[in-house]
Amino acid sequence: MTDDYDETTARLERAVRAAETALIEFEIAVETFRIEVENFSRLHERRLGPLYARLEELDAEIAEAVAARTGDPADQRRAAEARAAVAPMPQVAELFQGWLDGEGFSPEGYAMLTEQSVQEPQRVRPDEEARKLYREVVRECHPDLAADPTERDRRDAFLARVNQAYARGDTEELRALAEEWARGGAGPEPERSRGEELYARLEWLARRKELLADAASALEDSAIGSMLRMAGDDPDLMLAEVAEELRQRVAAREAELAGLLAG
Repeated sequence: MTDDYDETTARLERAVRAAETALIEFEIAVETFRIEVENFSRLHERRLGPLYARLEELDAEIAEAVAARTGDPADQRRAAEARAAVAPMPQVAELFQGWLDGEGFSPEGYAMLTEQSVQEPQRVRPDEEARKLYREVVRECHPDLAADPTERDRRDAFLARVNQAYARGDTEELRALAEEWARGGAGPEPERSRGEELYARLEWLARRKELLADAASALEDSAIGSMLRMAGDDPDLMLAEVAEELRQRVAAREAELAGLLAG
């Protein structure tokens, strides 16, 4: 009876270890994509936002120049609509100067409130070395490896620092964090659960995987997520190509406006 019980428990422990490993790999993939979506969104706004704004302004000025020349009520209505599109009513986020978004304080806003330095990501997708370091550190420090709540909290706090360094593509910081984790150790080994507790652990892991799958689907279905998937292996190149196309459109609109004003 004892041998059968021990073998059953051993199989459960192996199943829990396998489920933990699979979940961590899945979480790494989801978090990697989430960081890329966030970086893509921020760099899209910073690099392309001014160009889109310039195009809107030029469209309004062209429409106003046409209306002034023709005096046509329809042209005047189109000019008023174009001008209104340039200066929409401020939203809550704008009233907070971009510190606040739909999920609460933005990374920049939170950093300012907590007196942390604000660092813009340089690229959407960190380079291969950063990606390799990130995966190695996360596999060691991931909270799902701990059953003890205190140890999970410690790992959560450390993982947040790892995620921030990865989002910036900071390989030196990732190396320093890996060394810090190695020096500090993994904390006390959680006691291996027995019997029903192992089943409960498996059930928790299954629920956690379902939540992650929902989060992954939401990311992939978002507008930015869809754009990022379309970008393929080099989303930074896609941003550069779109920016160049917008600059050409701006130049064409400026030439059109100059012609209208000169005439």
